Amino acid sequence: MTDVNKPPIVSRREWLAAIDTLRVREKAHTREGDAIAAARRRLPMTEVDPSAPLVGGKGHVPLIDVFEGRTQLFVSYHMWHDGHTAADQCEGCTFFTGQVRELSYLHQRDVTFAVFCQGPYEESDRYRRFMGWDMPWYSVPAESHERLVAGRHFGMKASYLRDGDHVYETYWTTGRGVEPMAPSYGILDMTVHGRQETWEDSPPGWPQPYETLGQQFRKDGRPTAQWARIAAGHDDDLHSGQPSTATGSSGCCS
Repeated sequence: MTDVNKPPIVSRREWLAAIDTLRVREKAHTREGDAIAAARRRLPMTEVDPSAPLVGGKGHVPLIDVFEGRTQLFVSYHMWHDGHTAADQCEGCTFFTGQVRELSYLHQRDVTFAVFCQGPYEESDRYRRFMGWDMPWYSVPAESHERLVAGRHFGMKASYLRDGDHVYETYWTTGRGVEPMAPSYGILDMTVHGRQETWEDSPPGWPQPYETLGQQFRKDGRPTAQWARIAAGHDDDLHSGQPSTATGSSGCCS
């Protein structure tokens, strides 16, 4: 590192003063986030067909059964590329889905988390198992696309409320709105070099090797998180029973 790509060195007193100044803005940001969340809780809702079929490990199930008896449901809609290798699956959805691991705190608050994948169940569930994910996983058949996605971008997140036999959609978001699912981004934002992505406002000379068309979630031709699974000996074959060696990118959501 050179003097132009690292922060200036100051006394601890000056450093603490600079942090105190920034903390005022951080607290304002937190309070604004609280206010937005409060407004989100006051949004109206729209009814969704509770019988919309999904495909899970036990076959076809209606949407209302995905709640697992709870009153709230948070769904991560996972994009899919039919017939492609594991290496060519959506790097953005892999990044966000793979960071949701501990569900107990959601369950404690009467919330079920589930992934609704765009792809066929058997193929996409093999991907889930290859990645070592154990969250509830369902495929959205064509007959349910209009009932659930309704023309929106599939890489979205949505919240639902169950009231008896009725199901309502209360909120949805996509794009950067899904970033709360990724604690890695929150951690990186607290480091000196940040996310190291080209859009960031960083000082001259800061490392920014990652563009934001999927490259930020890929390494050497496949979603970054897959390399640890390969190194641990897990087979990434989704189709023929033979290990996949493809490394190309299919340009998925980010």
